[in-house]
Amino acid sequence: MDMQAHLNASAPERARALQPLIDAHGAEMDRRREATPEVVEGLFQEDLMRLLLPKSLGGQEIHLVDFCKTTEAVGWADGSIGWFVNQSNVCVATSAAAMPHAAAAAIFNGPRTGLAWGSKNGNSKAIRVAGGYRLTGTWSYGSGMRHTTWIGAHSAVQNPDGSPHMRYGRPDDRTFLFLKEKATEIDDWQVLGLRGTGSDTYSVEDLFIPDEHAPAREAAEERREKGPLYVIISNLLYATGFCGVTLGIARRLLEEYTSLARGKQSRAGITPMARNHVVQLDIGKLEARLSAARAFVHEAATQAYDAAAAGTLGLDLRMRLRLATTHAMQEATDVSVACYRGAGTTAILDSAPFERRFRDAMSASQHLQGMNAHVEMVGRHLIGTENVVQWV
Repeated sequence: MDMQAHLNASAPERARALQPLIDAHGAEMDRRREATPEVVEGLFQEDLMRLLLPKSLGGQEIHLVDFCKTTEAVGWADGSIGWFVNQSNVCVATSAAAMPHAAAAAIFNGPRTGLAWGSKNGNSKAIRVAGGYRLTGTWSYGSGMRHTTWIGAHSAVQNPDGSPHMRYGRPDDRTFLFLKEKATEIDDWQVLGLRGTGSDTYSVEDLFIPDEHAPAREAAEERREKGPLYVIISNLLYATGFCGVTLGIARRLLEEYTSLARGKQSRAGITPMARNHVVQLDIGKLEARLSAARAFVHEAATQAYDAAAAGTLGLDLRMRLRLATTHAMQEATDVSVACYRGAGTTAILDSAPFERRFRDAMSASQHLQGMNAHVEMVGRHLIGTENVVQWV
């Protein structure tokens, strides 16, 4: 591919071009519990870390469905790198969209950008002071933070007397961005799967964060960028990207299972797998389930994106995207399990393509984005009964 063709390639195409490199480094990244330098460099070279960044800041601001296809393509090669690509892109985009332009430009400058943070918890406090905040706390699950210069943290804001700080008529809740060197990192990512994300814990103590580095990402009052992605906001962006990763893992396992079935004779069976009616039915049904889940996500993401662009994105379409992404993550998990079981003893071998990806699929299935509570919430919405609306 010549340079001009490369620059004109879509994000999913660039992700697919990177698959051989990511695939080749998968086992090593699993062992190291972080991405290899070669893979990180590849992500920068293919400009896969500015997919959702506003165009006003040099980003690509791609369509939500293209983002889902991109994380799927990366996840096909390695679940951990797909996870990192999704996490960093959503972190970058939602922060930049709510920050002063100059402050965002100074942090997210050029293709070697990136941002990581851990999940929100009650073990933090941000005290409002003149010109900014004093931040103290500990956060876990900082996916990809070993490869970013800047990291972030979420916290509710307090007044100096300990009372909740109010803004826009509600408790003030913010994300605080700071150089990673200012945090204490804790190497504690010892897990079943998605090991290559290096999702360590980190902490800060009484760290001053200036106002311009403390966006209220979910507050419409502070959202500087008005594109469809930034109207959809973080929860559903995360859901769509993580959904893409799980679809990619499941797709890879289904391809490997199908390939295995073409040539394997089970020791317990009387016919080759390719002529076994149970295997034939299994693979056909798994293909239908995975393809249907993927199509539902793409449809719901398109509907939400188009409505956001038109200024008409309401709760019904938010709920539909929430249902589609959660459903797809669950379907991808079931397909991954079925492929692992269908592969028989071959699946447990390190030398075979199943074991590591099965661990990644199981770890991804435990994420909040794939929980049944979301489906229950959508069910209550469809029924019209009393409901607590969240994560949309």
